[in-house]
Amino acid sequence: MPEIVGILEPCENGYHICRPQDLVKWLDEAIFEVEYDGMIVKDNKCVVRKARLLSKCEGWNDKTARLFAADCAEHVLHICEYKHPNDDQSRKVTQAARDYINGIIGELPSAGANAGVAACGVAAWAAVEAEARAEAGAAERKWQTKKLMGYLDETNK
Repeated sequence: MPEIVGILEPCENGYHICRPQDLVKWLDEAIFEVEYDGMIVKDNKCVVRKARLLSKCEGWNDKTARLFAADCAEHVLHICEYKHPNDDQSRKVTQAARDYINGIIGELPSAGANAGVAACGVAAWAAVEAEARAEAGAAERKWQTKKLMGYLDETNK
C-alpha cells in the first residue's frame, strides 16, 4: 500500500475516502470498500495516508442509483407541491421514472425521457432548499444516508 508523504490536505495531498454519512454527497458510478490508515477529517472530507481498495460494491448499479434517485425525489415532493400546488409535473416524472425502473413501462414517454435526471433534480433542488435551513438539511441528509445504506446492505448480502 503506497503511503502519501507530507502534510495531508483535502484536495491537495492524500487519498480521499468517504464515511457512510458523507457518501451521498460524493456518489458516482462505483462505490468501493477501502482499508485505510492515518485519516484526518476536514470539512466533511476524509484524507488518508494509506488506502487500499478491498472490493467494489456490486449493489451500486444503474438500477439501484435510479431507485435511490426516485426515492429521494419522492421524499421531498411535498416541498415542490407546497411551493407549486397547481403543478404535478414533478410527481408525474418521478412516477414515470419509477415505473420505467421497475419494468412497468418499456420506455419513458417523451415528456419523461430524462425522468431519472429530473428525479435527481427534484431531490437536489429540495436538498438545496433544505440546506438553507440547517436543521432540515441535516435531517434530509440523514434520511438519504439511511436509505442509501439500506440499498447497499440489502444488495451486498
